[in-house]
Amino acid sequence: MRFDIKGNPSYGEVDVDLGPNETLLIEPGAMSRMSSNLNSSFQRQGGFFSAMLRKMFGGESFFLGKYEHPDGGKLTFAPASPGSVQHYKLSNNNINIMAGAFLACTPEVNVKAKFGGFKALFSGEGAFLLEASGNGDLFFNSFGGIVEKEINGEFIVDTGHVVAFEPSLNYRISGMGNWKSTMLSGEGLVMTFSGAGKIYLQTRTLDGIASWLTPRLLG
Repeated sequence: MRFDIKGNPSYGEVDVDLGPNETLLIEPGAMSRMSSNLNSSFQRQGGFFSAMLRKMFGGESFFLGKYEHPDGGKLTFAPASPGSVQHYKLSNNNINIMAGAFLACTPEVNVKAKFGGFKALFSGEGAFLLEASGNGDLFFNSFGGIVEKEINGEFIVDTGHVVAFEPSLNYRISGMGNWKSTMLSGEGLVMTFSGAGKIYLQTRTLDGIASWLTPRLLG
């Protein structure tokens, strides 16, 4: 499989050239265009209960679009919201993705819902995230641009700006200072990461744009 990511950071999309009998699984609704010979169907990613948990708690679809053909073909896919698309190569490892960021993968990649602990219940992002593991190609998306950062030590991020992070990183969720400063600062909760590994951040948040738009729409 060959691919080319275009349009980042504002309107990312992926052009894919599938070889003979190669398969790509895509979030439903993300397919933009494809060659007429490609076969399209729907497939459950993982077992029934895994797919159900991913849908209920991970914010993802129960079925994924499946694209393939004995002779190969071309297709383009893109996320629903404006922003960047990121490729991540899995080689017998895994990565954590925030709910709603999954876009596509090859069949050898397993994506399941993962409980983030009770500390995540009040983060604004939910208590569950997604864990992608195996061997293959993974694509995820952000709202706004994606910033890739290597961490070695401690690093603090607003919860809404986290897109994905490697499992070698530990994290805790807390406020900015004491409860009073957290409530009055408007900054909300943050994730403090520690250890060594890679994190992917988004430059904008959907909650932020919604808060900016709401008074203007009501006014």
